[in-house]
Amino acid sequence: MSMRISRLFAAFAQQYARIALFREGVTTDGTDDTDNSHPARNPIPSVKSVKSVVKFLWLRLCCGVLGGVFLTACNRQPGVIVYTSQDEVYAEPILNDFEKQSGIQVKTVFDSEAVKTVGLVNRLLAEKSNPQCDVFWNNEEFRTRQLASKGVFRDTNAWTRLGYRTRRIVINTNFIQAAAAPRAWSDVTNKIWFHKVALAYPLFGTTSTHFQALRQLWGDAAWQSWCHALAANAPFVVDGNSVVVKQVARGEAWIGLADSDDIADAQQEGAPILALPVTPETLFLPNTVAVIKNCPHPEAAQKLYDFLRDKKTSQRLVDAHALEGATLEPAAGAAGLAVNWDQLLRDLEPATAELEKIFLR
Repeated sequence: MSMRISRLFAAFAQQYARIALFREGVTTDGTDDTDNSHPARNPIPSVKSVKSVVKFLWLRLCCGVLGGVFLTACNRQPGVIVYTSQDEVYAEPILNDFEKQSGIQVKTVFDSEAVKTVGLVNRLLAEKSNPQCDVFWNNEEFRTRQLASKGVFRDTNAWTRLGYRTRRIVINTNFIQAAAAPRAWSDVTNKIWFHKVALAYPLFGTTSTHFQALRQLWGDAAWQSWCHALAANAPFVVDGNSVVVKQVARGEAWIGLADSDDIADAQQEGAPILALPVTPETLFLPNTVAVIKNCPHPEAAQKLYDFLRDKKTSQRLVDAHALEGATLEPAAGAAGLAVNWDQLLRDLEPATAELEKIFLR
């Protein structure tokens, strides 16, 4: 369609140029259309003829340039814009398949490992009055609920959950036997694990969500004591859960607090690590998909929303070890934290302020 419009535009402009030249007595090949029966009278083209030829060539050039710019702009216009905190290695093949099946071009904005979902959440909040994003694909639930509470998503059928992964304690089996490993998150502050524990900076991503959920479980006083004890145990505080797992895999840390997908990825590469079993302190992390209110491309957004929430997509993420389960139902006997999400949202600011004081870098 854009090719046809571009060509029509160029043809119209060229026809206009021919009419203008005809009125001045010049043909489109640059010759003077006046009486040439006495060539000696016109040994060189008239000034009028030269100006007309230059005008014609200039119009042709402008037509080509403008038509090309118009065509390029049309071809580059994305059909749907998605912000996602899902790892690029997992998200990109799925979004590529959506492009092939739907014919809709996808422009993707990924998060950064250091600040994870928080960076995209802040961007969506800043863009609320002038949305630039169509679909938000998040790899955890808490920040999606935060955006929903701020009215960022459409009013009906706004967002959904799919599949799950978990927060786990991971150990290096070259240094710790499973029987001697800490069985609960509260145990990692034991002095025998001094400078042996790695975690992602707890102001961002799933680490932040999990810490705040533990605060709700234990109560603020017990939670603050645990956070202070953990900080006093000189842990490695790094940028992202994948970095945590790599440190444990190299033996720089013996214990890590991380996400199950990063653990599975390192195990696939032969790392000597083990994820400890699910406990009542384990946080389950579903993926979420949401459509932004007043998004630029609502029809394409709906198609991508339906594609991502399809069970086939969840199963692909399970097969790639990005998720542990394709549904929201955990494996038998695997019961984790029961989170009061509304309360967690109300406590977000005071809990974040306390984490900043304790883990200030």
